Amino acid sequence: MTLAERLRHALERPAHPDTVLLPGDLPADEIEQSGIDAPAAVLVAITDRAQPGVILTKRTETLARHPGQVAFPGGRIDAGDADAIAAALREAEEEIAMPRHAVDIIGTVDRYRTVTGFSVTPVLGVVPADLALTPQPSEVQTIFEVPLAFLLDPANHVRASAEYRGTTRHFHEMFWDGHRIWGATAAMIVNLSQRLRWSL
Repeated sequence: MTLAERLRHALERPAHPDTVLLPGDLPADEIEQSGIDAPAAVLVAITDRAQPGVILTKRTETLARHPGQVAFPGGRIDAGDADAIAAALREAEEEIAMPRHAVDIIGTVDRYRTVTGFSVTPVLGVVPADLALTPQPSEVQTIFEVPLAFLLDPANHVRASAEYRGTTRHFHEMFWDGHRIWGATAAMIVNLSQRLRWSL
């Protein structure tokens, strides 16, 4: 069975009884009260190799939002995008020169709402190993790959907390090869782990 077939099979299976998903950066009641729900999408690109990896980016330090943070390629869903999949593919092409035709789309997974008011749909796709990717310098500082097995392992999902607007907020973070993966990106990885680790 190919990697793409295994992933499709995993997503099609009913959720495991122990599956607990993170809805967003804020508690569920605060998410509903905010009334902010700007649609966005990210591409979770998994490399087709014996030990699959996930392609991530480090944002440039000059960006107004989330400078220097690790993220999936992605962004707001524009009016010209047919859906979340089209938006994720467009953003990945713009940010890291990921050819749209090179992505074997598996499907979308659970939305995640960020504290900045975005409702983010992760789009899961399989890409050939060792694609020649190029960062868009105004947005992306570095492109790197993290082993899928590392990201799906709950032992690597560290719980942390920080003060935000006078309230203690809890979040996840992961550390790989000098990179700190945290916030919404880490939360979406935790959700993906909940969906996939029982089946892969």
